[in-house]
Amino acid sequence: MAENNNIHKHWQVKKLSELIGTDGVFCDGDWIESKDQDINGEIRLIQLADIGDGFFKNKSERRLTLKRAKELNCTFLKKGDILVARMPDPLGRSCIFPLEGEIKYVTAVDVCIIRVSDIFIDRKFLNYIINSPQSRTEISKLQSGSTRKRISRTNLNTIKFPIPPLPEQQAIVSKIEELLSDLENGKQQLLTAQQHLKVYRQSLLKAAFEGKLTNKEVKDGELPKGWTSKKLNEIGTWKGGGTPSKSRKDFWENGDILWVSPKDMKSQKISETIYKITYEAIENSSTKLISKGSVLFVVRSGILRRTLPVALTISDVTVNQDLQALTPKEVIPEYVFWYVCAKNDDIRKTCSKDGTTVESIESSLLKNYSIPICSFKEQQSIIDELGSKLTVCDKMEETIAQSLLQVKTLRQSILKNAFEGKLI
Repeated sequence: MAENNNIHKHWQVKKLSELIGTDGVFCDGDWIESKDQDINGEIRLIQLADIGDGFFKNKSERRLTLKRAKELNCTFLKKGDILVARMPDPLGRSCIFPLEGEIKYVTAVDVCIIRVSDIFIDRKFLNYIINSPQSRTEISKLQSGSTRKRISRTNLNTIKFPIPPLPEQQAIVSKIEELLSDLENGKQQLLTAQQHLKVYRQSLLKAAFEGKLTNKEVKDGELPKGWTSKKLNEIGTWKGGGTPSKSRKDFWENGDILWVSPKDMKSQKISETIYKITYEAIENSSTKLISKGSVLFVVRSGILRRTLPVALTISDVTVNQDLQALTPKEVIPEYVFWYVCAKNDDIRKTCSKDGTTVESIESSLLKNYSIPICSFKEQQSIIDELGSKLTVCDKMEETIAQSLLQVKTLRQSILKNAFEGKLI
């Protein structure tokens, strides 16, 4: 970073230890074990989870007593201290500690504390430059560890930062915050639009299975004329799954039949999986061949606390024991799929299995869940109407997602230009 030829000639190059001044602090937090902690203690332990990428998250709530903190000779935090996370993610992120109070806060050993004097350096400037793309690049070169990457304070102190005079630091901070404020406003507008699309999508699905998408005269709480209500168990056949023996190579090697697990349930239609099995595996295990045009449900997975994964098969597949498959006989598969999407939250709540360590759906309750049925012609009309409108939603959501990524890129570009002397 010190070798950067893009910075102004009157800027100096300094290490962190050279910026803190005589009364400053540049040290790691304290080694505080579980046995040192006390939920009723007066001192709050600030942790890695509290340190965001440029901002303080204020998430943790671990504590210890003042007596124990003094016995451990802890460094007490002050408002305005810069906290640098020596472990990911991302590695080397920093924030300015915003909380008031003397002798009220300490931090963990994997957090570096930097306390500077405003006479020498603007702490906001220092925080921004630590979080800049240039600093991240240098930090990544100095990281160590095989499983969890980290950077030592010693290595952190080898990085040389370009530092302009204080008035210029303050001018750069002012310009950064002006640009980032505009960027944040744009981001919030994108997030609002994203939420509106989510609400619109759900209202569209709700209207579809109340008959209102194809019949504007339908009254609230009533099924349209000619519609009936059936249980999922009454509209087709169900199959569970299983895992062929991993010790049988002939079950797995050169297999060409999709074997679906919850990890594969990430798209509307299943066209690829992590693993494939052979016909020998089907003939000699509990897994069963499930025909094209079936609806797959995840009935056991940690992800069930957020959503009920559901997908359509576009070829013959097999599934593991965490899935159930419905092959509709009287209903178009896409109609069932979209109905489950419309009722996702309600199905999870009403069909959940109690007393399990992993979130689970009770298969018997799922099979007895009711679905409104209309004629094949109207089913197809609903599918076509949803397909048309939801395709527009998908494109808009994709555009918003790309724009949100651009916001992140623009933020990094602002910081990069700032510390190359190109912002003012």
